[in-house]
Amino acid sequence: MPSSDISPGHRKRLRDKFIKSGLAGFHDYEIIELLLSLGTPRKDCKPPAKEAIKKFKSLRGVLEAPAEELQQIDGIGPHSAFGIKLVQEVAREFLKEKIIEQPIYKSAQEVFDYLYHSMRDLKKELFKVIYLNSQNRIIDITDLFEGTITSSSISPRQVIESAIKHNAASLIFVHNHPSGNPEPSANDREITRDLVYAASIMQIKVFCPIAWPAPAADYIFPLWP
Repeated sequence: MPSSDISPGHRKRLRDKFIKSGLAGFHDYEIIELLLSLGTPRKDCKPPAKEAIKKFKSLRGVLEAPAEELQQIDGIGPHSAFGIKLVQEVAREFLKEKIIEQPIYKSAQEVFDYLYHSMRDLKKELFKVIYLNSQNRIIDITDLFEGTITSSSISPRQVIESAIKHNAASLIFVHNHPSGNPEPSANDREITRDLVYAASIMQIKVFCPIAWPAPAADYIFPLWP
């Protein structure tokens, strides 16, 4: 049997193991191997899976890697790279859907999970708004601004117009610092004061929960008034 082929029994064992107990007990490379097998069902996906883990250091690293870098690994073609990126985006959408229409005080961990997963590897600053109804249930989460966040780049008018469009009773502002510095800057505080003031005129509350922890170089925190 050529070295590029894979024993049907090996792949079946992996799939049966997953069906029986999910990903419990799987090595990172085995998870990637399963994903790659969807795009290349007749090839041995273990070598490229191990190479991907070696190159990108972890399962998370592989999932977050750009498609063009994934395809630099021998054995990972466009179909496999597409499958990996699709899984990543589906996971993000799933986490978002879990928290929509849920009370913020009952789903704080799920909100954190979504924010952490969707923002942890961003290379640019991103400003998100979480819209809540009068029962503090999440209506929607929107990315409003990307790039260097300054008072000139964030328009209070646009934020309030978006809140009115969503019929929001209250808001939560979230902002990341890819630089790794977890402390809100003076500019962050100034922007938030402007937003809180604009919202108060329209009788819209702004909630500022405690800062959520995130790994070094990848901080996510609400903006503070």
